[in-house]
Amino acid sequence: MKKFIFSLLALLPISAIAQYNPETLRTPVAQPAQRIEIVLPQVCGYNLYKADLHTHSVYSDGDVTPAFRVREAYFDGLDVIAITEHLEYRRHEGNMLKFLKGYTGNKVKKAENYNLINKQCPKGGIQSDQNYAVEEAVKASKRYGILVIPGAEITREPVAIGHYNALFTKDNNTIYDPDPLQSLRNAREQGALIQHNHPGWRRTTCAKTEFEVKAYNEGLIDGIEVANGGSLYTTVINRAFDENLFVAANTDIHDGTAEGYRFKGQLRNMTLILAKECTLDALYEALCAKRTIAVSGGYITAKEELLKELFLASVECTVISTNSNGSRTFSLANKSSLPYTFKTSPNALPITLYPMQSLTLSVAKDKTYDMTITNMFCGENVNPVINLEVK
Repeated sequence: MKKFIFSLLALLPISAIAQYNPETLRTPVAQPAQRIEIVLPQVCGYNLYKADLHTHSVYSDGDVTPAFRVREAYFDGLDVIAITEHLEYRRHEGNMLKFLKGYTGNKVKKAENYNLINKQCPKGGIQSDQNYAVEEAVKASKRYGILVIPGAEITREPVAIGHYNALFTKDNNTIYDPDPLQSLRNAREQGALIQHNHPGWRRTTCAKTEFEVKAYNEGLIDGIEVANGGSLYTTVINRAFDENLFVAANTDIHDGTAEGYRFKGQLRNMTLILAKECTLDALYEALCAKRTIAVSGGYITAKEELLKELFLASVECTVISTNSNGSRTFSLANKSSLPYTFKTSPNALPITLYPMQSLTLSVAKDKTYDMTITNMFCGENVNPVINLEVK
């Protein structure tokens, strides 16, 4: 019996065992961590799944494990995370080899091909399992209910060539080629979708380079980051819609999202994917159909019709009273976790309708309440206009 009780106690977390100690006073630190719940409406009959399609761990140049990335995504309120390690760059590899000195029999002295961004891989190929980080994340995801999209980042010189995420990959070990264009083709042959990452990073312009023209002309690009970390690339929004690309807002996180977002009181960057269910097949179909909304730093980017539907589904309009002159006083209640900033005329002061709050406004008889939503973009410097019928 004693052995059985000890076995049960071994299964309990330390916090649960500690409560049996009468000399222990439980502190608030011992309370379980709580997830941020991000409330979003259905839009056009689809659920909005909150995704980050660009992340890194210690298996490329991030500072945490894939399992931590999954746990972090859960507490940040996400539904989906893509694991997208750099194929060509693994800055921690030398430290890993040093740590494993006794296991390698001293045959491997140092990391030889951990940085292939500006040089070709030796004939022996990349001596790392490029699928491992995804596998570790998938294992961890089962505990938190986070869906993991397998992926990899094709990483070359940033100015002339750029970086690209292959999403929904089958085998990351077969993607690399000395020719970056062939790497994109190899990913496409697996059925992967390809996202153009941070198109303005380290550049003075977001205009296409010669390499990018080739990649786009071959039909190898499916989506583009209009936001990456703290950068919003408004000049590429028109390109996204003109060339039928999905828009994305991702963290490209390397350290912890708490430092980059939570400690600043912000939600992390999110690519909202409009799908019927949270499965790889459904999300793949949604990205192919370009049903995405990019959310970053309070800015929201999507096609005009999606932005209008999102706003109208998020906001509830209720008439409070009708005055003797026929004007109406009404409340505008934001039932979502996203802010909406609007102007009623070009020279008017902007008004922000904060998440889970309401405003009291008025409108003249037989008039609509016309708003330009200034934190929404459906083109470069183009904001959607809502003509709200107050009934």
